[in-house]
Amino acid sequence: MDTISIQLQLTRHSGTDNFSVEEQMLIKAAHEALSSAYAPYSQFQVGAALLLEDGSIVKGSNQENAAYPSGLCAERVAFFSAGSQHPGKKIMAAAVTTSYPMEHPISPCGACRQVMAEYELKQQTPIKLLLCSHDGSVIVVNNSRDLLPLYFSGEWLKK
Repeated sequence: MDTISIQLQLTRHSGTDNFSVEEQMLIKAAHEALSSAYAPYSQFQVGAALLLEDGSIVKGSNQENAAYPSGLCAERVAFFSAGSQHPGKKIMAAAVTTSYPMEHPISPCGACRQVMAEYELKQQTPIKLLLCSHDGSVIVVNNSRDLLPLYFSGEWLKK
């Protein structure tokens, strides 16, 4: 029997002063995306913003539905929008935030982690994540696949 060890190191910042101008704009865009969230059932609004390789920003917000499985998280709205509206452009970074007061920054759900991992594999470039909290603190994840180390690969479906 073998033992597999998985270790994750994250950096937590108390504010955005140490971030680049582009990253600060990305965090601001994620906060702006909160205004388009449709969360009448959970009241849990989430905003996401992606920085593409050409400097453009794509926003997404969570969109709920009374038939709960029909809704989408902000991260998937942003990633799928970027994939359909900006095909071939690499996603360099993503910022995610919520208006809900939490002690720590919000973390993407499992489905969003899988989507991020697949986009990262597809473009063969890491996607930096900036997970933002209501109080202004930010957790930095340098590679989105770090949040889902045992991700499912589409390559397995081809065999």
